[in-house]
Amino acid sequence: MTPFLEALFLQAGYNAALVAIGAALLGFAAGSSGTFLFLRKRGLVSDAVAHATLPGVGLAFIVMVAFGGDGRNLIGLLAGSALTAWIGLLLIEWIARRTRLAEDAAIGAVLGVFFGLGIVLLTVIQTMSGGRQAGLESFLLGSTAGMLFQDAVVIAIGGSLAVLATWLLRRPMTLVAFDADYAAAMGYDVRRIDLLMMVLVMAVTVIGLKLVGLILIVALLIIPPVTARFWTEHSNRVIWIAGTIGGLSGFVGAAISASAPAMPTGPIIVLVAAGLCAFSLFFAPARGVAAAVLRQRRFQARVHRRQGLLALARQEPIREPYTLRLLAREGLIRPDGVPTDAGRAQAAKIARDERRWDIAREVHQDTGLTGRYDGLTPIEDVFTADEIRDFDRRLGPPAAVGGAA
Repeated sequence: MTPFLEALFLQAGYNAALVAIGAALLGFAAGSSGTFLFLRKRGLVSDAVAHATLPGVGLAFIVMVAFGGDGRNLIGLLAGSALTAWIGLLLIEWIARRTRLAEDAAIGAVLGVFFGLGIVLLTVIQTMSGGRQAGLESFLLGSTAGMLFQDAVVIAIGGSLAVLATWLLRRPMTLVAFDADYAAAMGYDVRRIDLLMMVLVMAVTVIGLKLVGLILIVALLIIPPVTARFWTEHSNRVIWIAGTIGGLSGFVGAAISASAPAMPTGPIIVLVAAGLCAFSLFFAPARGVAAAVLRQRRFQARVHRRQGLLALARQEPIREPYTLRLLAREGLIRPDGVPTDAGRAQAAKIARDERRWDIAREVHQDTGLTGRYDGLTPIEDVFTADEIRDFDRRLGPPAAVGGAA
């Protein structure tokens, strides 16, 4: 068995299995919790929240060392990062509401200031004489080598609570994400719901610092929901699909990292998520590029087929090679361009439907009904059989189609 398969089936050792499970749990929580932030078009908020955690890590370290404790205590560091992330959120919200600055400007200002303060604090910490400060920079890009069982427990509990809260609050958050004005008219406090969205993102960001770091956690919050959106039109499904994609990215990325020890886990996880997103972009059945190209080709074929049949009905020559090939492939014309019996019947049907639509516009003054005609929609899909028979009575007997194309 190859090293990758061993890691994939949790046979590469205790630490590798622990990291893979922890990464999968974090990916699921991040993907699910980031769904409504993505739908609300506020993905940059997650970036600001992540960067706002860094000064909290530095301040928590300094405070714990000042009181004689271990400066690298994970619970203390996470508490400090949560505190400054919350302050950053409140600052963004306050600036956007109380000043003339747009929200993106507020986010950019908070992101830059907090990240700069965090870097300064880390630099100061490196000059301190005690506190076991080595390795604090791993909070920037993540570090899984020293991941412990209690770290996985923190991720599991915190992530589960975040996913549960996302599911319970999905209805008001869906309303706010798609139409904030309507949500406000329904009596929802849009500001509070926005803050709740940000709090969920903050919680996942804080618990994910140890694994992927504050810079890359943003990718786990945004890429899985973006990927999930290619596969469904329902927001409830986006939550679970995004969580599954995030969990799969975390697990496979950790397995790849474990099979190639020189490769960092956090960046590999993000690259796997990006690969899944690229695959979905091209091959998702409803919104993928391949599906769009296929729909376009089918539409083009329908247009050429209709135009070709109308030309047959009017006994006009067909000069477009693609139209000739299409009609010949369907057995509607012979290789020499002469219509077959099936072609004549289809051409007569198309021509008569054109005249039926003319009668329908005279009979029905409802533009919402007759306005649906696009030349491709069958008249049987719009009017009942009795109505179509009435149109035929007004038209008289059908005309025959013949002659060479």
